[in-house]
Amino acid sequence: EFMQAFWDIEAAQDKAIQLLASFVRDKSALPYLLTFMELITFAMKTHADSLKIQVDGCSLLLEILSQALEQDVVVALDENVTSSLLETVRQHSENEELLLLVCTLLMMISASGVAAENLRKVGVIPDLLSILRNFLHNEQICLSCCGVLWSLAASENNVDQAVMKSAVPVTSAVLQEHLRNGTVTESACSALWALSLQGCLSENDYEPTTALLLDALRMNPERPVLVKNACLALASLLRLSEISALRFTMDPKGSGINLIKYAYHLHFDDPEVVEYICMLINEMVQYDDIVPNMLSQKMEELLSEIKSSFPSS
Repeated sequence: EFMQAFWDIEAAQDKAIQLLASFVRDKSALPYLLTFMELITFAMKTHADSLKIQVDGCSLLLEILSQALEQDVVVALDENVTSSLLETVRQHSENEELLLLVCTLLMMISASGVAAENLRKVGVIPDLLSILRNFLHNEQICLSCCGVLWSLAASENNVDQAVMKSAVPVTSAVLQEHLRNGTVTESACSALWALSLQGCLSENDYEPTTALLLDALRMNPERPVLVKNACLALASLLRLSEISALRFTMDPKGSGINLIKYAYHLHFDDPEVVEYICMLINEMVQYDDIVPNMLSQKMEELLSEIKSSFPSS
């Protein structure tokens, strides 16, 4: 009632947000805090030019959503919440600290199919790409934005091809910039996989993207999630183009076949990793020019080993 009665008074809204934040650590307060989410975002929208309300509001929303995630509580967010966050992004497009909070929020929100659809409706993708271009150095911002891109591109709903195609070079730039950061690389690989599934890569993208994914795999072979994401993305590219398959097997830095053999020996006891490696191998054999390379690098031995290790799969 206080927030509704004094909705136009910045100091009152800020005081209310601070008071609500004091209850966050009390897990039993979560059901009550969830009822305030729309009021918090309304306060942020009303006082969009107040950096303090934006930072405090985003921090509180993050705390509430994190608590909900910990307690397995499903949070339904309507379009008003997503449009309010987008307004914050546009009003404070140069404030790195605030954008870090907002992008993390957007990543958490986009995990819900309904929320991802709302984000698409309010036109979040160009804003995400602009943030990535401006803050390419920020690992957490890149991680979050790629997570949102993956959610939007992987959605079953129709995507705006023109907008999503513009995400390809930006996502590739993120991957190139953060190849040594396994977490960011995992997120960028998954985004590229989803973009390739949606047909967003052009023929000119196939070879450089394949090379970039090989670099990601080469630098982080010990990370199972990254191996899975890279294999999925590579399998999608090989399915689309023989150019990708040729680059995969004859990359100047070393054959992709040797890379996946090494990855298998690191993760031979992880059925999911092995499954995605097999998926990638399956895409390779469709090209007659690639099979001799596979034979010369003793791929048959690897397949026999996999078959004996997983006889029931």
